Amino acid sequence: MSYANHAEKEFDIVVFGASGYTGRLVAEYLDKNYTGSLNWAMAGRNEEKLKAVREEIGANEATPILLADAADMGAIEDLCKKSKVILTTVGPYQLYGNELVAACAKTGADYVDLCGEPAWMRQMIDAHGATAKSSGARIVFSCGFDSIPFDLGVQFLQDAAQDKFNERANEIHCIVRKMKGTFSGGTAASLKATMAAAFKDPSVIELLKNPFALAPGFDGPRQPSGSKPKYDEELGIWLAPFVMAPINTKNVHRSNALLGHSYGEDFKYSEMVATGPGVAGEKTAQAVASDNSLMGEDAPKPGEGPTKEEREGGHYDVLFIGETASGKTISASVTGDMDPGYGSTSKMIAEAAACLIDNCDAIGGGIWTPAAAMNGALRERLVKNAGLTFEIE
Repeated sequence: MSYANHAEKEFDIVVFGASGYTGRLVAEYLDKNYTGSLNWAMAGRNEEKLKAVREEIGANEATPILLADAADMGAIEDLCKKSKVILTTVGPYQLYGNELVAACAKTGADYVDLCGEPAWMRQMIDAHGATAKSSGARIVFSCGFDSIPFDLGVQFLQDAAQDKFNERANEIHCIVRKMKGTFSGGTAASLKATMAAAFKDPSVIELLKNPFALAPGFDGPRQPSGSKPKYDEELGIWLAPFVMAPINTKNVHRSNALLGHSYGEDFKYSEMVATGPGVAGEKTAQAVASDNSLMGEDAPKPGEGPTKEEREGGHYDVLFIGETASGKTISASVTGDMDPGYGSTSKMIAEAAACLIDNCDAIGGGIWTPAAAMNGALRERLVKNAGLTFEIE
């Protein structure tokens, strides 16, 4: 742990938002897996709620509690000065994340979040990317189900294609084959906040439509459309639009840019979800395509979530099919052993924070993606500790 910005910090990881639903799961995971090896703390604005969570998860009474409001720049900066990594679950980030990103960039503290808000992420890249680079802060957005399995899955397949064919895949199609679990209240709130921002500012709509919005200065090839149901002849199944494709695809293209376009400047990437064969598969695909329940009144609310049994009964299985310029194909899968939005996500972000501390000395400051900053080191941690698999099929 020789990374310069980590010298003489009081805490390794501070979980900001530890009294929220996902924050509590992260705190529980850290307590169970890292108490003794990492010095971590719980932070938020309500001391009583934080103490209640500490007791609820069975954490040691000595587990530190730090108080800070997301809008209080002084308190947030103080938090950053004490911490190697700020792990924040306080979203929507466009409402509650501005001060924290600014403070991390200024003070050199590392940062991980669960952000799926591409227009805000681009604003942060433009506003704080240069500051983070000079201060040494490694800021890594999207360290949950969006977008770790997809970002690292693409990188895993590219590495395998290079090893097997000595070629990269210049096109990758991603298909979510199975997924059991609910989207988080945070995802729904983020989507609503993004739509509200787009309604106020038309430039937000342009960013949302641009697959390269998170790779400023680069304009790549026209990307395959995943916005309408379609039948996949080779697999014999119907595919529907995948609700998280608009964020995942942008993160994958940002990783490619940060990695010096190692996937190629002509790289194409798409994501869809499998709905099955025949008439039933087509009907399901049409229903998925017209579903806007995440925007409705019945959408999960921030702070709400599934039971422990529901989390543990969840899972996901994602297929990546790559094709090289010479026509060779290669496939890989990424699976997770819990529901994607909460159970698996809370383990992924905790491992990302620990990875920055333990495995990323060579990575300098800046605004990163999980694949570009942590690549194989994070993949190994996720397989060993967090119930994910990465396999060539």
